[in-house]
Amino acid sequence: MLDPIVNFFTRVFQWIGRGIGFVIGIVLWPFLWAGRWYTHRGWILKAVLGLAMLVFVGLYANLFYQTQFWRNFNPDYIDAYSFQNRNVSAGEQVAAGAGTDTTRTCGKSAVTEITADLTDFNVNQNAWISSMILYKLGLFGVDWDHTPFMDNKASFQRGINQAVRRTATELADNLGRIRTTSQIDNDLQDARGNIQFDEETWYFGLQPFGPKTPTPSYYRDAIAKWRSFNTRLENCQAAFDARADNLKQYIDRIASDIGSTSAILKDRAENNNLGLFDPRADDRFWFAYGQLYAYYGLMKASEADFEDVIKQRNLKSLWDAMDQQFVAALRIQPALIANSREDGLFASHLTTMGFYVLRVRSNLVEISNVLQQ
Repeated sequence: MLDPIVNFFTRVFQWIGRGIGFVIGIVLWPFLWAGRWYTHRGWILKAVLGLAMLVFVGLYANLFYQTQFWRNFNPDYIDAYSFQNRNVSAGEQVAAGAGTDTTRTCGKSAVTEITADLTDFNVNQNAWISSMILYKLGLFGVDWDHTPFMDNKASFQRGINQAVRRTATELADNLGRIRTTSQIDNDLQDARGNIQFDEETWYFGLQPFGPKTPTPSYYRDAIAKWRSFNTRLENCQAAFDARADNLKQYIDRIASDIGSTSAILKDRAENNNLGLFDPRADDRFWFAYGQLYAYYGLMKASEADFEDVIKQRNLKSLWDAMDQQFVAALRIQPALIANSREDGLFASHLTTMGFYVLRVRSNLVEISNVLQQ
């Protein structure tokens, strides 16, 4: 009596096997055809094509390595700076009235230091993924950002860069000058221009056609400019305006920045329900993670640079609460990103990340309100 049932399932599995074999055959056919064509060519053409194939495989191996291995990634990176041991605001003379124009020292800017170091992490300690030629070419012409593969590190780097760009603008326009009537610092101005450069430029381009300076070169120059400014600031030859209204404006801009990211996460979470198969969920998640990774360090640096303001406004407890939200968000490091409905089979990592982004934003708004009083 069981024979018909057994035969039925046997046929089902045979059909499934044939279907899988058919699909595999379609996928492998171009490679099999190319292999047959290659075996009938002359040795010179074989050598040229073989060398080209080796270069191609090497480039893809390098792309895989650069995208999968994150050098010096550390959510607790800010601990190494020991900013809590500082007792001087940025630009403040270390010993009032002491020293001459050539010997006196002032507090350097922790915000500028972190901004430079985050960019160094992106382009020197790691390869800048977004401008690598094979990343630009995509997967058979499909943008890597539209696939579940290879794009996590690139999105993370762009999230960091978004925070760095916002900070670069604030440094040039407000923080690195005495009010808005003084001249803009040349180093900060140049750094802002360099870090705003297109994120995807390789050594050669089509629009316009010809050789180009790649993106990482511009970002490396920005690093040099920020460090030059900090050296001059430490020698009391530059300015850092650590006023409460400047801190408030910087915090407001950050709150607006991550608020936009929260809206992007919300839109993706609400309008897609593909679980582990959502090709855009991972880059949305890691972009937000990169922003929080950068802003965590920048806010700790701001606490050091605006030490006097934070003491005068009794902001220490609020600042510590904000730091705790950053730390909690950066603990979320899933191996696979799922995007499902709240009642779906899989957890929604986008919703979880969006929750922490909003918590951080709420803390920023609260600090801003205190600074406004």
